[in-house]
Amino acid sequence: MKCWRFPLVVVLLAGTVACSAPPVQRGQDPFAGYRIVDLTHPFDEQTVYWPTGQPFQHVRTAWGLQPGGYFYSSYDLAMSEHTGTHLDAPIHFSEGQDTVGNVTLDQLTGPLAVVDIRDQCEMSSDYAAAATDLEDHEADFGEIEPGMIVIFRTDWSNRWPNTLAYLGDDTVGSASDLHFPGVSTEAARWLVDRGISAVGIDTASIDTGNSTDFKSHQILAGNSIPVLENVASLEEIPARGAFLLAFPMRIGRGSGAPCRIAALVPVP
Repeated sequence: MKCWRFPLVVVLLAGTVACSAPPVQRGQDPFAGYRIVDLTHPFDEQTVYWPTGQPFQHVRTAWGLQPGGYFYSSYDLAMSEHTGTHLDAPIHFSEGQDTVGNVTLDQLTGPLAVVDIRDQCEMSSDYAAAATDLEDHEADFGEIEPGMIVIFRTDWSNRWPNTLAYLGDDTVGSASDLHFPGVSTEAARWLVDRGISAVGIDTASIDTGNSTDFKSHQILAGNSIPVLENVASLEEIPARGAFLLAFPMRIGRGSGAPCRIAALVPVP
């Protein structure tokens, strides 16, 4: 584990409950100077899923007052691993690489670089982020260093949960005519060479929707780099200075898993 990451990871694990509850009164607030931004789309009946996968299903099995006088509710849950905001483990596209159960939290926590490619994506829904986009980001904000997490901002998340607008096609069971931005093979190799910890994007795939060979997936997975897809709310994150924390469901043999992603953003 990298020593510069450890304190913040422990802080989040200790304080995660506070994200959805009233503010916790602490003698010493470990989040002082930061605000927590949730980068996760909700999982519900509107959750966008890969057209050939299983949609999110949340079925009530119990609800109401019980004979003992207490309230009780329970649901059964089913969906594809690659539904909604989720993690792609390296095994997803590279045999012998890590499953979800073996991807360490150390890989999924670290300083964040948000690479803005919105203008390019406005010109083409099939735009693939180039190495020059990464070089331009560095020219403006400094070097992308080993161990950092890089997420590409397209603002495609603003189209969620409209499946047609988000994926470019809403034909159930077919992924042959999808259109949304991704990352080029050139940029994927650039990120590998820089030794980044993880990569993400606010679209349904790190490869463009019209990809048929998923080469960027292959390159990243083959180099043990996990991928975060369907990331939300990147408009709240600065290009630099935030700290990312991603916590997937630990599915032992999983090729992917639903993921709760958050960022610690410095308060000015």
